[in-house]
Amino acid sequence: MSNLVPLRRALISVSDKTGLVDFASALAARGVEIVSTGGTAAALRAAGLKVRDVADLTGFPEMMDGRVKTLHPAVHGGLLALRDDVEHLAAMAAHGIEPIDLLVANLYPFEATVARGGNYDDCIENIDIGGPAMIRAGAKNHAFVTVVVDVQDYGAVLDELDAQGVQTSRAFRQRQAQIAYARTAAYDAAVSSWMAGAIGETTPRRRAFAGTLAQGLRYGENPHQAAAFYTDGSNRPGVATARQWQGKELSYNNINDTDAAFELVAEFAGQAPACAIIKHANPCGVAQGASLVEAYRRAYDCDRTSAFGGIVALNRPLDAETAEEICKIFTEVVIAPGADDGARAVFAGKKNLRLLTTDRLPDPRAPILGFRQVSGGFLVQDKDIGHVARSELKVVTRRAPTEAELRDLMFAWVVAKHVKSNAIIYVKDGATVGVGAGQMSRVDSTRIAAIKARDMAEAMGLPEPLTRGSAVASDAFFPFADGLIAAAEAGATAIIQPGGSMRDAEVIAAADALGLAMVFTGQRHFRH
Repeated sequence: MSNLVPLRRALISVSDKTGLVDFASALAARGVEIVSTGGTAAALRAAGLKVRDVADLTGFPEMMDGRVKTLHPAVHGGLLALRDDVEHLAAMAAHGIEPIDLLVANLYPFEATVARGGNYDDCIENIDIGGPAMIRAGAKNHAFVTVVVDVQDYGAVLDELDAQGVQTSRAFRQRQAQIAYARTAAYDAAVSSWMAGAIGETTPRRRAFAGTLAQGLRYGENPHQAAAFYTDGSNRPGVATARQWQGKELSYNNINDTDAAFELVAEFAGQAPACAIIKHANPCGVAQGASLVEAYRRAYDCDRTSAFGGIVALNRPLDAETAEEICKIFTEVVIAPGADDGARAVFAGKKNLRLLTTDRLPDPRAPILGFRQVSGGFLVQDKDIGHVARSELKVVTRRAPTEAELRDLMFAWVVAKHVKSNAIIYVKDGATVGVGAGQMSRVDSTRIAAIKARDMAEAMGLPEPLTRGSAVASDAFFPFADGLIAAAEAGATAIIQPGGSMRDAEVIAAADALGLAMVFTGQRHFRH
């Protein structure tokens, strides 16, 4: 088997015609015969290129609205025939099958049809059949056939032909075959996932996930871990779709933390200016304010120590004043739905700060499927889009919360959804003043958050911690009264929690004895 295979005939059938004419022209200039189908052939002829119809190979016209055109032995025999097998060559000669050396095929825009909200019939019609069949056939026979499924590989093909004298090497064909199989796998994953949703199948027998490489990463969470970043094609606003204006390449941890920050601040879309500062996927400060700069300052004041080297997310376009305030400490990443010229000018002098902008905020209530690998498998669940309205709260204590307490309780409850469990969040006047995250004991989270608030008060020269007069959210129920008592000792006056503990009566009695107001949500926000 020869390493180098001459390229004499190409079959081109593409939905995405970006760069098509230039690529086909370059092939023709190198003496390659062009065979094509339907709209692709028409586009090439319109550009003045000589094109042979696939019907000339098959002896059959395209039929059934183009559904049947390449599903024929003359096409698949030309792709699958082993050129060094005497019997294969004899079969080709007996049936007039001509070899196809290069297949250029990209698929019907199924993913794009789903993304734009196409109806069921439109989506079905955009499921490609002939394309994947040809791609898989050509990729299987990569000993002799080169397959191209991505526009971005056109240049690489031409470079290979020039380097090898209008031939392709085995290594090149192998690389293209791997890309081809990954594309058909991703395509089938998109179709199967869409259909599961369309028919209401929540636990299909098989699950398939796919992504497209966005960037290779220097390493993962630690330097000894290889890593890469893939996008899922959903176009959800966030780190995957953002424009990076400046700064070095994002790291694995940057991407993870930036996503956490932006998803949190999106909870305040259409509301007063809001800021979330994230460190190691947990918020170290979240606040709203009369202006964006005020929101940032208030978020920063929750935990100035942890904010250093953190990720800042904003719910409004970044302005120069806020940018100047952010620049007073080292910040890894800032992400916002836009940034004006003044803000970008301020950041320009901070070469290590990454500025990302999106066209809008993600919808915090849009359903998303998430998955996590475990040994031997993976867990799949819906994203936590749980939301509780004021009218759904159940007051369980003798004292009902005041209007100011209720606002802070609702704010704290939103933040709790984005804090690692066990999560305790103290909020006062629309800003977090203490965050306890990821502890094995809920009472420890309660005390740690209070300790951090006390330390910040001392650092800022305040007479008492801002937890005095605060509202507290717990992402899950208090299993005992000790956590609630610890919150009261820190100065909290109101509590929001799911309820549902065997000792709810004991916890409610403790709240009443301390004069606290407490409401139950009936909803839990575990985050692991």
